[in-house]
Amino acid sequence: MTIRSAMILAAGRGERLAPLTDAIPKPLLKVGPRCLIEYHRDALIEAGIDQIVINVAHLADMIIERLGHSAQNDTQICYSREPSEALETGGGIHNALPLIKSDPFIVVNGDIWTDYNFANLHKPLPKLAHLVLVQNPDHNPKGDFSLRGSDVIANDTGHPSSLTFSGIGVYRAELFEKCTPGRFALAPLLHQAIAAGTVSGEMYSGRWMDVGSPVNLRAAQAKAEELIKSGS
Repeated sequence: MTIRSAMILAAGRGERLAPLTDAIPKPLLKVGPRCLIEYHRDALIEAGIDQIVINVAHLADMIIERLGHSAQNDTQICYSREPSEALETGGGIHNALPLIKSDPFIVVNGDIWTDYNFANLHKPLPKLAHLVLVQNPDHNPKGDFSLRGSDVIANDTGHPSSLTFSGIGVYRAELFEKCTPGRFALAPLLHQAIAAGTVSGEMYSGRWMDVGSPVNLRAAQAKAEELIKSGS
């Protein structure tokens, strides 16, 4: 199975990163030589994605001006505009569904920095969603979910090892079919699907950082400098 479409979530204000994000949208913050969102764009193209949908709200025109409407290999880039207060993750994906050409499709948070290979997601998706999980970072020590084989399960099931949702997932449009337009979170939808046994997952142990706070941004920038110096 080859997924042709992906969505980058880029509409949030990034309030924890203010005052930086008062003038620069969070996805345009630089880590090393590139902006966060450029790492995702390039990695998705390398994985064979030929349509990238980006939801925008806060300082939307800056993101559109930076990325334009096409990239290398003629990959189409299009934008799902949201109200200034944005629609949260669930509402943002639901709002963008008419633009997304493939089902299932990849979604990635615009405020993470990772070397995850999106080509790993080109595989059959018998369930409604597939989540990439990582070891719990310091800011989320209790984690979000656990894995039982390839199934994502809730943390309260007694499973001894909790993991954190990386912000990378694959979804079928069916996951959102009962939703109504507006502002809503993704997490309740995922919890419902997990309770119904319709979410698979995998653990990723490579580079992954949530760049949603000043401390994490500085850590990512320091790691990028280290990689550049080492030639990695």
